Amino acid sequence: MRQILAVAAGLVVLAASACSAPAPPRAAAGPSATPTGPAVLPAPTGDHPVGTTILHLTDKSRPDPWNLDVGTRQLKVTLWYPTEQKEGERAPYMTPKESEFFLRGSEIAGVPYDTLRKTRTNAIEDAEPAGEKLPLVVLSPGFTKPVSSLTSLAEDLASRGYVVAGIDHTYESHATTLSDGRVVDCIACDSDTDPGFGERVVRGRAADVSFVLDQLPVTWDGSGLIDRSRIAMVGQSMGGAGVMAAMVKDSRVRAGIDMDGSTYARIPKSGFSRPFMFIGSERQVPGGGDASWDRDWKLLTGWKRWIAVTDADHQAFTDIPLLGPSLGIEPVHGVLPAERGAKIARTYVAAFLDQHLKARRQPILDKPSTQYPEVKLCPEHCGQS
Repeated sequence: MRQILAVAAGLVVLAASACSAPAPPRAAAGPSATPTGPAVLPAPTGDHPVGTTILHLTDKSRPDPWNLDVGTRQLKVTLWYPTEQKEGERAPYMTPKESEFFLRGSEIAGVPYDTLRKTRTNAIEDAEPAGEKLPLVVLSPGFTKPVSSLTSLAEDLASRGYVVAGIDHTYESHATTLSDGRVVDCIACDSDTDPGFGERVVRGRAADVSFVLDQLPVTWDGSGLIDRSRIAMVGQSMGGAGVMAAMVKDSRVRAGIDMDGSTYARIPKSGFSRPFMFIGSERQVPGGGDASWDRDWKLLTGWKRWIAVTDADHQAFTDIPLLGPSLGIEPVHGVLPAERGAKIARTYVAAFLDQHLKARRQPILDKPSTQYPEVKLCPEHCGQS
């Protein structure tokens, strides 16, 4: 299941992702304009400097669901967290090899394959964690995407006082680095038209999340920062679908956000009472967008919100639009500008988490905001019911 992003003179598969729409034919195209130079992620908006580090975890209790030759499940987990350290080496967005694998897998030509390595981040590599008893947010990316595609959101949350654990779901991305330094590609992409594929993916992602929650306290030296009674999860596209699956399976995840992802895990008919928010593109409106959201909305019995964003496309809440100029991809007319999409994602995700993990009421979640006229609270303000 892949979505192809139309840009300027042709089609670019940079936005390839698992979603509910039928997959169009695969096509390759080079950039449509001169690259502008390295992308620069927007600065975090919170009060804290941000550190980041990487863990490699191995789940010996289960084989890898995609690589039949591997008897254990290996995961790369990227952590972002508050630090007092203001100076130091900025963490790479991707390694040169990850950038190469991702651009090749996305069929992006015409730019050096190490281009995304040069993307400027804000987090300081391996900085000393600071703080105490902070909420934990698990991040899960879209299908074919590494978790680095959510770096801007992760850095912002860490600057606001959260520990963020981003999971690279091995063999579901075009580029995942394993503990021995090998970069592996997307084996699952060979199966993405199989019946039941979505259910299979989210079942595996739920298992990944539970394993990471088990392991963080014993594998990360900074785990003392984490308040394990305050855990939420945020995901985009297939990662959003994984949020619902993880919450159904693991009661430790207290609240969740699905960013523009069709859901596959079934909610019990008795209902689901933990806080949940859908946020998506205009196609995601009650009665006119994703049937899975309509189905699940009726079964959400606790605090819930459904947000549709005018002119947003499927990748609007990720880094993908921010990377476009560095790849020579011109903005699409009529599509939400990259910086605006990032600001909306940061604002509404943080508001949800502040309300449900920090007990800070957020009026922006209760009524339309003049600061964000693109944001519609459904079903009351969507024009459909």
